[in-house]
Amino acid sequence: MRLVLQLVARLLVIVALCLGAATIWATIDAYRSVDRATSASAERVSQALEALYWRELLLRSNRMREQLLPSPDWRTIETMGLISPGICVQFEPAGAFERPLCGQSKGIGRAPPRWFGAIVQTVLGNHATVTQPISTRAATAGTVLANPDPDAAIALAWQHILDNIHVALLMALAIALLASLAIAHTLAPARSIVAALQRMADGQYRTPLPRIRSMELAMIGQAVSDLGERLAQAQEERAVLTRRLLEIRNDERRALARELHDEFGQNLTAVLAFATTIEASSTQNKQDKTNASEIAQDARMISQATRHIMTCLRGTLSRLRHPPAEELGLEASLVDLVDSWRSQATTQPLIQLDLHGDLADISGKVAATAYRVAQECLTNALRHSDAREIVLRIERRAGPENTLLIRVEDDGGGDAAKVARSAGFGLTGVSERVAALGGSLSIARASRGLSVAATIPLAA
Repeated sequence: MRLVLQLVARLLVIVALCLGAATIWATIDAYRSVDRATSASAERVSQALEALYWRELLLRSNRMREQLLPSPDWRTIETMGLISPGICVQFEPAGAFERPLCGQSKGIGRAPPRWFGAIVQTVLGNHATVTQPISTRAATAGTVLANPDPDAAIALAWQHILDNIHVALLMALAIALLASLAIAHTLAPARSIVAALQRMADGQYRTPLPRIRSMELAMIGQAVSDLGERLAQAQEERAVLTRRLLEIRNDERRALARELHDEFGQNLTAVLAFATTIEASSTQNKQDKTNASEIAQDARMISQATRHIMTCLRGTLSRLRHPPAEELGLEASLVDLVDSWRSQATTQPLIQLDLHGDLADISGKVAATAYRVAQECLTNALRHSDAREIVLRIERRAGPENTLLIRVEDDGGGDAAKVARSAGFGLTGVSERVAALGGSLSIARASRGLSVAATIPLAA
């Protein structure tokens, strides 16, 4: 899962938790606001009745003063305006057929679900009755009792929650959206870092990164840049060491070729001369024809073995010496290589040489490496596959690429992945040669077989 989506999901969980906490707080506050409204209603009605009490006391100063209240004047619209919705006020001591005076409770809000009312009453409990004396100086004036209507209180709490939850939900959505955009913008440089790592995996170690403002991502980007620089330096040092090893190996091969030519070649030539002399002298000696014929036969066998060893030695010397590309040129050496394979046997598969571009000025290590790649790939295709046709393609790509492409493709089947995993010393050596010049070697599946391609930059 992408990091941006993970952070957004966690943010949404936090917003949902905050929204739930806000809902609980709104429920408690709305339910407790009924208690506050009850106290306020009792206080307002008691103040109004206190004024009415003292007025009745003055009007009846010369009359009987007992039971001044309740007076019919107190049950007025003005008194009902003092009572909050859902609150009922009653005067004590109550008169005959005296009923509580209640505030308007209809239309106070939507009818809440039953489960909401049950949960609220179970968790928060019932509302308490508020008792407010009419006058602190006249205890006989009576008291005001205020009781909230339970159904109206729950409806009021439910309506309060609905009003607040809409605002909270809109704020939560806005916060989630803005925070998601901010997170996506902040983590946008991570894509550049991942792209740089992918290019490094493909061999482009020096990969510049854009300027990153986030300190943590900037530190990661700097670490990636430093790693790429160190990998590039290590690759350059490895290429230098590989070239040096190849030079040392070539020097050793030339020295070995000289020793083989000087020592084995001269001795084999002497053995061949001795065998020829023995054969000639045995044919001239006619005293013992039986012994002479046996000696001549042995001498001929020695001559044949010596000629076979000399032929193998010449092949070994040709492989140990510099490839013909350094002497004949790349194009002529490739033509000679293909002609030599064609002339070995008539049952060999058809080998096609396809040359593109100007190859005349390609020489030195690039030409020698290209020749070795073609030689090794042709050898593998001829010895390890049932190919009927092999195509050797050499292409010089001018322009910005400025590279030399060597591709050997056959129709003998085979598994490219398996060949790449089990590459022998030949392909490994070729790959090292190509890498030493800054190139690359790839083994892929062709239409009917395998395709081995090497790309060598001519700048090398």
